[in-house]
Amino acid sequence: MIYSVDVRIEVPVRDTEATDRVADAVRNVFPDAEPIHEDGRLVAEAHTLDAFSDVLHEQEILDTARRVFLQNSTDEGFDFSLKKQAAFEGVVNFAVGEPDELGEIDVAVRVREPDVEAFIDYVAPETDEGRPVDPAREYGDRIDPEDAGY
Repeated sequence: MIYSVDVRIEVPVRDTEATDRVADAVRNVFPDAEPIHEDGRLVAEAHTLDAFSDVLHEQEILDTARRVFLQNSTDEGFDFSLKKQAAFEGVVNFAVGEPDELGEIDVAVRVREPDVEAFIDYVAPETDEGRPVDPAREYGDRIDPEDAGY
């Protein structure tokens, strides 16, 4: 699938935290992002969620991810938050309920092509008994943003 998305990742860095460890948490679940320190937070941008989608497949949490994405979607994209500590371990754990005192990894995905629902189908396809139904991508397929056809 050819797609065009902008992913913005923001995460606060508290005085008690090591900036490098927070940056590692971001890179563990978004390896295509390079966090930059700005005013007490790290900010990163990416243009793919393929590696993140692979983690969702590996952890077998496609249904949870899909539900979170759809609940937080608009015509322009979708937003979600992740637990920082879990991300440091390379685990996706969606932040729901009370905010963590250290803050969370906030992610805003803006979709230009295709439409938002089709992109959600691509990242977190519908499942039947835990298996993707008509997946738009196979687990492990990664799009190379450097590829001329991208």
